[in-house]
Amino acid sequence: MASEEASLRALESLMTEFFHDCTTNERKREIEELLNNFAQQIGAWRFCLYFLSSTRNDYVMMYSLTVFENLINKMWLGVPSQDKMEIRSCLPKLLLAHHKTLPYFIRNKLCKVIVDIGRQDWPMFYHDFFTNILQLIQSPVTTPLGLIMLKTTSEELACPREDLSVARKEELRKLLLDQVQTVLGLLTGILETVWDKHSVTAATPPPSPTSGESVSTSESANLWKWLHIAATAWSSAGKIKSLAEGTLLCDLLSNLLQSPSSAKLLNQPIPILDVESEYICSLALECLAHLFSWIPLSASITPSLLTTIFHFARFGCDIRARKMASVNGSSQNCVLGQERGRLGVLAMSCINELMSKNCVPMEFEEYLLRMFQQTFYLLQKITKDNNAHTVKSRLEELDESYIEKFTDFLRLFVSVHLRRIESYSQFPVVEFLTLLFKYTFHQPTHEGYFSCLDIWTLFLDYLTSKIKSRLGDKEAVLNRYEDALVLLLTEVLNRIQFRYNQAQLEELDDETLDDDQQTEWQRYLRQSLEVVAKVMELLPTHAFSTLFPVLQDNLEVYLGLQQFIVTSGSGHRLNITAENDCRRLHCSLRDLSSLLQAVGRLAEYFIGDVFAARFSDALTVVERLVKVTLYGSQIKLYNIETAVPSVLKPDLIDVHAQSLAALQAYSHWLAQYYSEVHRQNTQQFVSLVSTTMDAITPLISTKVQDKLLLSACHLLVSLATTVRPVFLISIPAVQKVFNRITDASAQRLVDKAQVLVCRALSNILLLPWPNLPENEQQWPMRSINHASLISALSRDYRNLKPSAVAPHRKVPLDDTKVIIHQTLSVLEDIVENISGESTKSRQICYQSLQESVQVSLALFPAFIHQSDVTDEMLSFFLTLFRGLRVQMGVPFTEQIIQTFLNMFTREQLAESILHEGSTGCRVVEKFLKILQVVVQEPGQVFKPFLPSIISLCMEQVYPIIAERPSPDVKAELFELLFRMLHHNWRYFFKSTVLASVQRGIAEEQMENEPQFSAIMQAFGQSFLQPDIHLFKQNLFYLETLNTKQKLYHKKIFRTTMLFQFVNVLLQVLVHKSHDLLQEEIGIAIYNMASVDFDGFFAAFLPEFLTSCDGVDANQKNVLGRNFKMDRDLPSFTQNVHRLVNDLRYYRLCNDSLPPGTVKL
Repeated sequence: MASEEASLRALESLMTEFFHDCTTNERKREIEELLNNFAQQIGAWRFCLYFLSSTRNDYVMMYSLTVFENLINKMWLGVPSQDKMEIRSCLPKLLLAHHKTLPYFIRNKLCKVIVDIGRQDWPMFYHDFFTNILQLIQSPVTTPLGLIMLKTTSEELACPREDLSVARKEELRKLLLDQVQTVLGLLTGILETVWDKHSVTAATPPPSPTSGESVSTSESANLWKWLHIAATAWSSAGKIKSLAEGTLLCDLLSNLLQSPSSAKLLNQPIPILDVESEYICSLALECLAHLFSWIPLSASITPSLLTTIFHFARFGCDIRARKMASVNGSSQNCVLGQERGRLGVLAMSCINELMSKNCVPMEFEEYLLRMFQQTFYLLQKITKDNNAHTVKSRLEELDESYIEKFTDFLRLFVSVHLRRIESYSQFPVVEFLTLLFKYTFHQPTHEGYFSCLDIWTLFLDYLTSKIKSRLGDKEAVLNRYEDALVLLLTEVLNRIQFRYNQAQLEELDDETLDDDQQTEWQRYLRQSLEVVAKVMELLPTHAFSTLFPVLQDNLEVYLGLQQFIVTSGSGHRLNITAENDCRRLHCSLRDLSSLLQAVGRLAEYFIGDVFAARFSDALTVVERLVKVTLYGSQIKLYNIETAVPSVLKPDLIDVHAQSLAALQAYSHWLAQYYSEVHRQNTQQFVSLVSTTMDAITPLISTKVQDKLLLSACHLLVSLATTVRPVFLISIPAVQKVFNRITDASAQRLVDKAQVLVCRALSNILLLPWPNLPENEQQWPMRSINHASLISALSRDYRNLKPSAVAPHRKVPLDDTKVIIHQTLSVLEDIVENISGESTKSRQICYQSLQESVQVSLALFPAFIHQSDVTDEMLSFFLTLFRGLRVQMGVPFTEQIIQTFLNMFTREQLAESILHEGSTGCRVVEKFLKILQVVVQEPGQVFKPFLPSIISLCMEQVYPIIAERPSPDVKAELFELLFRMLHHNWRYFFKSTVLASVQRGIAEEQMENEPQFSAIMQAFGQSFLQPDIHLFKQNLFYLETLNTKQKLYHKKIFRTTMLFQFVNVLLQVLVHKSHDLLQEEIGIAIYNMASVDFDGFFAAFLPEFLTSCDGVDANQKNVLGRNFKMDRDLPSFTQNVHRLVNDLRYYRLCNDSLPPGTVKL
């Protein structure tokens, strides 16, 4: 004992030293090594048992328990049975003796260690493991301890880690499922007992006539009559709101689908629990939440259990208890209030675990209905309004976590169960929406409001899909929900307007960008407008008549600003200076900007089949937008002086930009209008387009702010590309833009704007006019005009010579680079936007570009060492290859490819990839993308390049990147190899129709075998590297080649590669290096094995197991026997994952055995 005592003192001293601030890292490493060596000794656990019972040092206890944990989880197989019996006996005794005095984290760790023993030995060697837990729970003195043990058992045994065999995992789950009914009964009993015990002593105040919480039984008899009245009350949007805020509905819901006795139960006052009861209930609810996460929905989950959980869910919405805690003031009372709130949160967690299960047995649907009804009782309790509280202040006083859980419940209800529950005639969906409406629009936080908007979006999606699937019932469905949707639309629109919601909107951040590159304000507006758009889809007429008058009001203010503009010495000034007026103007302009975005968002609901029916509404909107954009451009509000320039000037610019953007959204409507009115009554259409151009042209200037300039450019592009009116080119305003862009002396716009304007001008000349036959397209004239446009845009570029890089150049290198960048960005964009158009458009485009393309090819070798320039040139060529390769013709295309192949020598590739960083890698990637386009080209034209391309890939690029950990270039290289195989299969496998007929399955004649083998080997090597994206991509490529070309069936693959690939994929699973792709890897192994199942089972599997190290012969036999000879996909992949799991488990066991252990 002295030695144990001495060891304990030494250990305490070491632990104290280890955690002392002054201990160096080197000394810590020494102590760590010492402790690890001690733990590895046979019999160290005996010392640890003594330490646990004799010390009060937390560090020593934690270390001792870690030794036990390591022993049980990693070395248990090698522990003598007598020692195991002693450990199984001593640790529970220790827990029972000290559980009240141990720190909670030590107690929980000790529970976990005992559960770990149960995980290994129950029921065979530790038959009373679970019985002991049940006894602990049933004894009042040890109930908390029993519940902790139960929760730990659920966590560790129901979903165990992989340090168990699959058979043992299945056995444990079955054992636990056998105990579920007993456990749930015990937990129900605990919660009911606590509730009943404390309810008896709670004083029951008389019900208030206006409280809405107490409902007499006689009222229940008139339930359906009242429900009918409630439903009728929805016929007016005005009445619905008063109904939502009244108490009648609350009374109805509290009775709905309940016997009077259970209604009475839910209306009981919430009992005041003592601290120990609170603790026991919170543990019981935590156990239930974890159990519900894995047990199936079944009769074990009884109505009384559900009712009890809902009783505790009421703690979350009990403001009275929280107020009492804060009034009484002591910190203990405050903690008590928080604990009570936590019970509500835990109860809602239990409910949400059940709610999240999509697969609901028929017999459980009634329970679900009861759950929903009881939750809506809670919802009406939360949103109940009386004189003392507004709903919002009530929600503010509730625990934030409780509100989050409740919102999660509502989301699950709508997304998972609404379709199931709505069919019940007794379920009052409309009344539920009333409560959801109140809950949504009284949320105390922006995040809470966003979450509720998501729920409405789910509901609107559900409604839309329901109507689409049952078009015959469309009117009935819409009539049922119409008033609710109109009310929702009105309230959401109010919420985005400063006029109604200034205080909240000013809190939103409009500067910091989130991960989606939007500010908090933009996110708020976008989510709100999505709801508006979804209502518009369902109720177009109502939505429009709600939105347009609001827009009109704000437009009047904006259009009325002209009368306040005065001329001052420095220009025009807005003569509104009073602080209050400026603030009101700021709010009105912000609202106008939001409403313009809303109107733009709705544009899609005026086109297509409904164009004629909604024509007059759309025309009204477009005419207003055209008027507003022209007004803004004519009086130049963007340049006007204001009293508060930092606020009002950005507002004015934003409104102008949003009016242009909203008008752009109607470009598809304008295109449809153009096709409908073609050759008749065109005057109105011509006027709309001409006036729009008058609004755009003054804004295409370097003096205009970028935001406004870009909005104007985008609108111009839409007119040129989507609408394409034949008269556009003859409008004076368009001529003006042409002249400005082609004038060499005019100041160039910012890059993005310059590209957009050039795209628009090019499209005006290149795109075919709608509704006109080919002979009226005026191609010759348009071709000449396009050539002169491109000539003007590329003037400086075409004057560059290859000597531009030489030391004695005339123009500085940086200036040369600017010219290249500016020209190629414009030309590349023009080509990209014409690539999907008619042959004639592409022909004209290439004729205009021909000289610039030849200049680019001549310049390319000169700039090969300037990776930034090479990058832009290759981008341009890539776009040319994708869009205009037919127009470029075979000889010139060959010349380009040959030039590139000559330039990208191994030295140049190495320089780009290894020494020039990301730009250099991008250059090589673009070059490989160009080759991808080349190898996909059908026909024989580019086939002569295949040997050179394969040689470049496998002999020059691959050796440079193969061993680099960086994923740069690899993805593009393997995509090129895949495309080359996929589109040039006959380069490797010659197959004739005659051979196929004669032999049934043709064994194709193999050609270029060394190259094919090298490519396959490269794919195999990629599966040994850590990059998961490359692994996934390449696995997909192999599977695609098998689906399309029967890759795995080819003789060369089947005989020399198949089982190598299977081996590599199995090893990847065993090493868990790409765990996210388990499913894909399993399917690929199946597809490979299915080519030769006999070979897989008879030869590969035994060979694979023989080569496995870390497992003995008997274990290998067991692994082989457990791999059933199933040939269907689900069973086979299940066997694969079982093999992998058990192999890892055996290795883990064997690694942990002491040296010389005899393995049975």
